[in-house]
Amino acid sequence: MDACCGVGDSTRALARQFPDHLVLGVDKSIKRLQTERQDPEPGNMLLLRTDLNDFYRLAASHGLRPDRHYILYPNPWPKAAHLKRRWHGAPVFPAIVAVGGIMELRSNWDVYLREFARALELADVKSVIEPYEATDPITPFERKYRDSGQPLWRLKVHP
Repeated sequence: MDACCGVGDSTRALARQFPDHLVLGVDKSIKRLQTERQDPEPGNMLLLRTDLNDFYRLAASHGLRPDRHYILYPNPWPKAAHLKRRWHGAPVFPAIVAVGGIMELRSNWDVYLREFARALELADVKSVIEPYEATDPITPFERKYRDSGQPLWRLKVHP
Protein backbone atom coordinates (compact mmCIF):
# COMPACT_ATOMS: atom_id res chain seq x y z
CA MET A 1 0.00 0.00 0.00
CA ASP A 2 1.29 3.41 -1.04
CA ALA A 3 -0.61 6.05 0.97
CA CYS A 4 -0.68 9.61 -0.36
CA CYS A 5 0.73 8.34 -3.66
CA GLY A 6 0.24 11.62 -5.52
CA VAL A 7 0.87 11.09 -9.24
CA GLY A 8 1.55 7.39 -8.64
CA ASP A 9 5.26 7.31 -9.48
CA SER A 10 6.04 5.58 -6.20
CA THR A 11 3.19 3.10 -6.74
CA ARG A 12 4.64 2.20 -10.15
CA ALA A 13 8.13 1.80 -8.68
CA LEU A 14 6.85 -0.36 -5.81
CA ALA A 15 4.81 -2.50 -8.22
CA ARG A 16 8.00 -3.16 -10.22
CA GLN A 17 9.95 -3.87 -7.03
CA PHE A 18 7.31 -6.32 -5.73
CA PRO A 19 5.94 -8.05 -8.87
CA ASP A 20 4.30 -10.81 -6.82
CA HIS A 21 2.16 -8.31 -4.84
CA LEU A 22 -0.79 -6.12 -5.73
CA VAL A 23 0.32 -2.55 -4.98
CA LEU A 24 -2.46 -0.16 -4.07
CA GLY A 25 -1.73 3.56 -4.51
CA VAL A 26 -4.17 5.78 -2.61
CA ASP A 27 -4.61 9.53 -2.97
CA LYS A 28 -7.48 11.99 -2.61
CA SER A 29 -6.69 13.99 -5.76
CA ILE A 30 -8.14 12.75 -9.03
CA LYS A 31 -6.05 15.38 -10.83
CA ARG A 32 -2.81 13.92 -9.45
CA LEU A 33 -3.90 10.35 -10.09
CA GLN A 34 -4.78 11.15 -13.71
CA THR A 35 -1.39 12.71 -14.49
CA GLU A 36 -0.14 11.13 -17.71
CA ARG A 37 3.07 9.12 -17.47
CA GLN A 38 5.31 7.72 -20.18
CA ASP A 39 6.04 4.53 -18.25
CA PRO A 40 3.65 1.65 -18.84
CA GLU A 41 1.40 0.75 -15.92
CA PRO A 42 2.56 -2.43 -14.20
CA GLY A 43 -0.23 -5.01 -14.18
CA ASN A 44 0.02 -5.49 -10.42
CA MET A 45 -0.92 -1.95 -9.37
CA LEU A 46 -4.15 -0.13 -8.75
CA LEU A 47 -4.60 3.61 -8.16
CA LEU A 48 -7.52 4.46 -5.89
CA ARG A 49 -9.00 7.91 -5.33
CA THR A 50 -10.33 8.18 -1.80
CA ASP A 51 -9.95 10.12 1.41
CA LEU A 52 -7.32 8.27 3.42
CA ASN A 53 -8.99 9.17 6.73
CA ASP A 54 -11.99 7.10 5.67
CA PHE A 55 -9.89 4.46 3.95
CA TYR A 56 -7.70 3.82 7.01
CA ARG A 57 -10.72 3.46 9.29
CA LEU A 58 -12.48 1.09 6.89
CA ALA A 59 -9.29 -0.91 6.24
CA ALA A 60 -8.65 -1.32 9.97
CA SER A 61 -12.25 -2.30 10.74
CA HIS A 62 -12.32 -4.87 7.90
CA GLY A 63 -8.92 -6.39 8.66
CA LEU A 64 -7.01 -5.13 5.61
CA ARG A 65 -3.38 -5.82 6.50
CA PRO A 66 -0.93 -5.01 3.70
CA ASP A 67 2.47 -6.68 3.78
CA ARG A 68 4.05 -3.27 3.30
CA HIS A 69 2.71 0.19 4.03
CA TYR A 70 4.43 3.29 2.62
CA ILE A 71 3.81 6.94 3.46
CA LEU A 72 6.33 8.83 1.36
CA TYR A 73 6.93 12.56 1.87
CA PRO A 74 3.61 13.46 3.48
CA ASN A 75 2.74 17.11 3.98
CA PRO A 76 4.49 17.92 7.29
CA TRP A 77 2.14 20.75 8.24
CA PRO A 78 5.06 22.41 10.06
CA LYS A 79 3.14 24.95 12.15
CA ALA A 80 2.40 23.82 15.72
CA ALA A 81 -1.26 24.74 15.23
CA HIS A 82 -1.45 22.12 12.46
CA LEU A 83 -0.47 19.11 14.57
CA LYS A 84 -3.84 17.42 14.04
CA ARG A 85 -3.27 17.55 10.27
CA ARG A 86 -0.13 15.43 10.59
CA TRP A 87 -0.86 11.70 10.40
CA HIS A 88 0.52 11.02 13.88
CA GLY A 89 -1.56 13.84 15.41
CA ALA A 90 -4.77 13.05 13.58
CA PRO A 91 -7.69 11.18 15.11
CA VAL A 92 -7.20 8.45 12.48
CA PHE A 93 -3.73 7.53 13.79
CA PRO A 94 -4.90 4.42 15.70
CA ALA A 95 -6.36 3.06 12.45
CA ILE A 96 -3.07 3.73 10.64
CA VAL A 97 -1.28 1.71 13.33
CA ALA A 98 -3.92 -1.03 13.14
CA VAL A 99 -3.47 -1.40 9.37
CA GLY A 100 0.16 -2.20 10.14
CA GLY A 101 2.47 -4.03 7.78
CA ILE A 102 6.13 -3.26 7.34
CA MET A 103 5.66 0.49 7.50
CA GLU A 104 8.06 2.95 5.90
CA LEU A 105 7.82 6.72 6.03
CA ARG A 106 10.26 9.02 4.24
CA SER A 107 10.68 12.73 4.72
CA ASN A 108 13.15 15.56 4.40
CA TRP A 109 11.94 16.81 7.79
CA ASP A 110 13.38 14.67 10.56
CA VAL A 111 11.17 16.35 13.17
CA TYR A 112 8.12 14.86 11.44
CA LEU A 113 9.60 11.38 11.67
CA ARG A 114 10.69 11.84 15.29
CA GLU A 115 7.16 12.95 16.21
CA PHE A 116 5.69 9.99 14.32
CA ALA A 117 8.11 7.65 16.11
CA ARG A 118 7.06 9.07 19.48
CA ALA A 119 3.38 8.56 18.64
CA LEU A 120 4.16 4.97 17.63
CA GLU A 121 6.03 4.46 20.90
CA LEU A 122 2.95 5.63 22.80
CA ALA A 123 1.00 3.01 20.81
CA ASP A 124 3.58 0.41 21.91
CA VAL A 125 5.08 0.12 18.40
CA LYS A 126 8.85 0.25 17.92
CA SER A 127 10.39 2.06 14.99
CA VAL A 128 13.82 3.08 13.72
CA ILE A 129 14.77 6.36 12.05
CA GLU A 130 17.79 6.44 9.78
CA PRO A 131 19.30 8.65 7.09
CA TYR A 132 18.11 7.68 3.65
CA GLU A 133 19.99 8.03 0.37
CA ALA A 134 17.69 8.27 -2.63
CA THR A 135 19.98 6.91 -5.33
CA ASP A 136 16.95 6.18 -7.53
CA PRO A 137 14.15 8.52 -6.36
CA ILE A 138 10.64 7.11 -6.64
CA THR A 139 8.59 10.26 -5.98
CA PRO A 140 8.82 13.77 -7.42
CA PHE A 141 9.42 15.13 -3.89
CA GLU A 142 12.18 12.62 -3.23
CA ARG A 143 13.92 13.74 -6.43
CA LYS A 144 13.40 17.43 -5.63
CA TYR A 145 14.73 17.15 -2.07
CA ARG A 146 17.69 14.99 -3.09
CA ASP A 147 18.63 17.27 -5.99
CA SER A 148 18.52 20.34 -3.72
CA GLY A 149 20.91 18.65 -1.27
CA GLN A 150 18.46 18.24 1.59
CA PRO A 151 19.06 15.29 3.90
CA LEU A 152 16.44 12.57 3.62
CA TRP A 153 15.21 10.37 6.46
CA ARG A 154 13.39 7.05 6.73
CA LEU A 155 11.31 5.66 9.58
CA LYS A 156 10.75 1.89 9.53
CA VAL A 157 8.41 -0.31 11.53
CA HIS A 158 8.66 -4.09 11.40
CA PRO A 159 5.65 -5.92 12.85
